[in-house]
Amino acid sequence: MTPRDSGLLGHDGAWREWTAALESTRMHHGWILAGPKGLGKGMFARAAARALVAEPGVHQPEGAHPDILLLDPLPANDDEEKKRDEGKPYQTKRNISVDQIRRMQSRLVTRPTLGSRRAVIIDPADGLEKASVNALLKSLEEPPAGTYFLLVTHQPGRLLPTVRSRCRILRFPALDAAQVDAVLRREEPAADSATRAAAVAAAAGSPGAALAFVGRDLGPLHGLMQRIMREGDPGFTLRGALSEAIGARPDRDRVLATLDLARATLAEDLASAPRPRQLKLIAAHEAVTRLAGQAPTYNFDPGLLIMEIGGLLASAAVPREAAT
Repeated sequence: MTPRDSGLLGHDGAWREWTAALESTRMHHGWILAGPKGLGKGMFARAAARALVAEPGVHQPEGAHPDILLLDPLPANDDEEKKRDEGKPYQTKRNISVDQIRRMQSRLVTRPTLGSRRAVIIDPADGLEKASVNALLKSLEEPPAGTYFLLVTHQPGRLLPTVRSRCRILRFPALDAAQVDAVLRREEPAADSATRAAAVAAAAGSPGAALAFVGRDLGPLHGLMQRIMREGDPGFTLRGALSEAIGARPDRDRVLATLDLARATLAEDLASAPRPRQLKLIAAHEAVTRLAGQAPTYNFDPGLLIMEIGGLLASAAVPREAAT
C-alpha cells in the first residue's frame, strides 16, 4: 500500500524518502512525521507501516495488522466509547496516557507475529502526557530488534529534545491549492464552487482544514474573521457575532477547527501587508498558535476563547486610515 492507494495526495517526496530508507541496510528505528495538522500524516504513517512490515510470500491482512500498533487518544468516557464502537463520531481524551505506552511496551517483549518487523504509530506524539514521553523515551533509547516508531506530530517543537535527537525527521509540506481542491471534490462532492474556493483559501494547504471548513460549516466564521481583519471591531459587535456563529456549546473539535481557521485567516494577509502590519499579524498568529497548543489540554470556556480570538484578529486589522 502507498499513500496514493489510501487516497492521499501531495507527499510523493516523503514516500520516496521512506522507501529509500526501507531499501537501505541501516533503517533508522525512530521517525518523526512533522508538518501542519490536516496534511494526512496519520494516513501516511499507516501506509508506511504496512510497507515496513510486509515481507515477500507472507499474507498481509487487509484490516487491523498484528504487527502494527497504533496509539491514539482513547474515547473520553464510556458513552463516547459506545459511539466509537457504533461507528459514530466521538470525543477523545486530550492526551495519550502513560498506561497506553506501557501496554504497548508489554507487547514489545514478544516477537512480531507475521514477520521480522513491527511498527508502532503514535498519533499525535505531541499529545503525549509528560509521563508518557518519559516512558516512551526508554523504548526509543533501547528499541527491541525489529521495532520501528513513527511519531506523527503537528508541532515537533513540543517534543523533548531527547526524543527528537533519537529520531529521523520526515517533513510534510503544505499542499498546493489544486491538490486541496481535488481532495474536496472527492470527499465533499456536494459542496458548491464558492464554498470550495473559500475552503481552499482558508485551509493554507491543509486538506484536513479544508474538509473541516466544509463539514463543520465554518464559512460564516471565516466571513466574520475576514471582516474583523478588514474593519477592526471597536464596538465588539463582530466578536459577539463570532461567538454566536460558533454556537453556545461547541464541541472540542469545532473549537480546534476555529483556532486553525483563525491562524489561516491571519496568514492570508501576511504576504501582501506592509511591514508594520506584518509584525502585528505575526504576533497575533503566534498568540493563536499558543492557544491552539493549549486548547487540547486546558478546559477553556468557548465563549471567552472566541472573544480572545476575535481580539487577536482585531489587533492585526487593517489600520483605519488604510481601510478608508
